[in-house]
Amino acid sequence: MAFFETLKFLIFLRLLFLNHVLTNGLTFDIVSLGAKPDGKTDASFALQTAWTKACDSSTPATIYVPNGTFYVKSGSFNGPCKNNAITISINGTLVASSDMTVLAHTKAWIWFKNVNGLSIFGGVLDGQGKDLWNCKHAKENCPDGVTNLQLSNAQNVIISGLSSVNSQMYNFVVNDCQNVKMQGIKVSDPGNSPNTDGIHVVQSSDVTILNSNIATGDDCISIASGASNLWIEGITCGPGHGISIGSLGKEVEENGVKNVTVTSSTLTGTQNGVRIKTWGRPSKGFARDIHFKHIIMNNVSNPIVIDQNYCPHKQNCPGQGSGVKVSEVTYEDIKGTSATEIAMNFDCSPTNPCTRLSLKDINLTYGNQIAQASCKNAQGTASDVVKPPSCLV
Repeated sequence: MAFFETLKFLIFLRLLFLNHVLTNGLTFDIVSLGAKPDGKTDASFALQTAWTKACDSSTPATIYVPNGTFYVKSGSFNGPCKNNAITISINGTLVASSDMTVLAHTKAWIWFKNVNGLSIFGGVLDGQGKDLWNCKHAKENCPDGVTNLQLSNAQNVIISGLSSVNSQMYNFVVNDCQNVKMQGIKVSDPGNSPNTDGIHVVQSSDVTILNSNIATGDDCISIASGASNLWIEGITCGPGHGISIGSLGKEVEENGVKNVTVTSSTLTGTQNGVRIKTWGRPSKGFARDIHFKHIIMNNVSNPIVIDQNYCPHKQNCPGQGSGVKVSEVTYEDIKGTSATEIAMNFDCSPTNPCTRLSLKDINLTYGNQIAQASCKNAQGTASDVVKPPSCLV
């Protein structure tokens, strides 16, 4: 199944590229529109001009960023457009300001809104987040930080071969989108960079993330409320906090997460492996039909974890049970090493237990020993060889 999903996507990507080449649409080179590859001159106006021309075109259009380093103060690219086939081809690097206050009043550095049929190929986005990270580590009065690239209310988007480095906060955010394909993504942030999630998916459906290498200071991939129909395959994660669903249940009225598959991936030296995390307080949220399979753990602190007692700063939730219903979660063919003795930890809600959990072909060791499992309010089954032995009831 995983192979055919990958093959289908590669064929789709190739056909899309060939179709774009054959259309002989317009191409807008940002250098011809005034941008300079010197890393100092603001190319924002040239990019915005190129976007306006491409968006106003009734035929397919390409925005071309040649080799070189282009300073971009900010970029907000809005639709809807007159065509559904805009390609952004990046050979060079877009670099943000090193001054953390420049983007203090926005959520994203590069932001696409209300677009349909966007493709982004290649290139590097450098968010220059070091000064903000240092400010946060020093617990000074800092801006929140921005996402390197955000999609909002977008449909039919492909992002392929794009690298994100030194993001102030999240590297990529997919918010309120449908049919987004991401392949060959590379994220490179230090392990101590705060809140630099690799790819964050929220309120979005039919999102595919393939063959990507993510090193960051927070979750490699985080899946938030309202996400459904996600296929995540071929991820190399580390350093980072792992691949996480949640946190869910911060609000009482909250959409759930459903139909998520994470497969054929490797996590190395991460804080967590595959995790579901919910706030320990009332909520109508849920996480169901979740599948983790064919995953290798290398020295991962918490390889398999459900934490339904998340309560940061011990405020507004101590002593309360999580209302988020976690059910129909499968763990299959997960192997490797745990950096802690408890390799499987199901800490579920006392008022809303986890149900229909399934373990199959698990082999996790700690040191030279079989690791341990811990279960609280967790119900399910185990089959084939399961090490550590299942504690599900």
